[in-house]
Amino acid sequence: MSQQKITADVLVCGAGPSGFAAACSASRMGANVLLVEKYGFPGGAASACLVNPFMISKMNGQDLVRGIFSELIQKLAEKNACKEGSLFDQPHIVFDPEVLKFIMMQMLEQDKVKLLLHSTVVGSIMKGTEIKGVVINGKSGDQQIFAKVVIDATGDGDVAFLSGCGFEKGRKGDGLCQPMTIMFRIGGVDVDKMPAREEINRLYSEKKAHGDIRSPRENFLWFETTRKDEIHVNSTRVPKVDGTDVFDLTKAEIEGRKQVQSIFDFLKGDISGFENSFISYVAPQIGVRETRRITGEYVLNEDDVVEGRKFDDPVAKCNYPIDIHSPEGNSTTFKKLGPGIHYEIPYRCMVPKKVDSLIVTGRAISSTHEALSSARVMPTCVALGQAAGIAAAIAIRKHIQPRKIDYNDLRKDLNDQEAGMR
Repeated sequence: MSQQKITADVLVCGAGPSGFAAACSASRMGANVLLVEKYGFPGGAASACLVNPFMISKMNGQDLVRGIFSELIQKLAEKNACKEGSLFDQPHIVFDPEVLKFIMMQMLEQDKVKLLLHSTVVGSIMKGTEIKGVVINGKSGDQQIFAKVVIDATGDGDVAFLSGCGFEKGRKGDGLCQPMTIMFRIGGVDVDKMPAREEINRLYSEKKAHGDIRSPRENFLWFETTRKDEIHVNSTRVPKVDGTDVFDLTKAEIEGRKQVQSIFDFLKGDISGFENSFISYVAPQIGVRETRRITGEYVLNEDDVVEGRKFDDPVAKCNYPIDIHSPEGNSTTFKKLGPGIHYEIPYRCMVPKKVDSLIVTGRAISSTHEALSSARVMPTCVALGQAAGIAAAIAIRKHIQPRKIDYNDLRKDLNDQEAGMR
């Protein structure tokens, strides 16, 4: 099959929250942008993995994450497709993932982003230490795409890995990553009849102790949705699997769906309010919390997070706790930041040490296992993506490498796009 030559100023690989924001922001800077996505729709973890809700994006009632994320929330609100809530004194925003897909597609079209779906990155085109493009695979076979700057928003750092970037994976010592979770929703629930969370978890623990619940998770975690008779369940847990290994992913999908059925059977059989319930939606793909983290110009660490450190080149603000789902699967480490504390993520975390013309955004940024457990949440990933797109456009405009851009230029354009960096 003959191949057409595909070119762009900025190539974004992955249309999850971070890649979506990167594509929109770069295009708003005047760049010719191509966004490549393996699914038939944008949204990534928010749609394909049913990750919900948007976790903390506010502090003391004020938005920490603004810009494109604020636009998304406003458009969701206009369609009555989101609402604010809280759990364990942590604010969040639940949203309708189907409406989110539509809004993202609409925004990409309005920003004149070229979109190529059903396309998976399988190779990197290199000239020395500089990435010149990628190889994608889909129904049309292999295709080469060339770009001046490539943004890796795959979540797993696939482009960075294929380009020879250094990386770490999992925690120090044994390399184990946080466990995977397949999200699902239950409809037909009489939420007014549901017992208190403490009572549900008491019964959950009893059933789990008797071997009647398959999930190793220590408790039952659920959220409300935008529908009164529906709950969103985040209680499956598949430990000791690698999200960059197709055999482990297959194992995790099979085990995760068995856990879905086990948890639902418990709820329907033992918990008031679930008598007429049914599984309304299971995520198309299991959610992966952690895989590769690139070796960048700066490595975000746990002290940066808990001490609320600020940097000379900030691109995102975050106050989400250290939230480590045990790689063994049976506990969760949850360390809240102090009152009024938030930390910043420096631009250098997105710049790989060894590869030029590449910016990495989303959960594959340069960080430790512990720091990633905070920085991986979706609002923060949107903020990182918006900065990545702007940085790519500046590098092209100035004819310099992304690592060489002047942060004052990046800050100005972040503020021009209402991203709210100081």
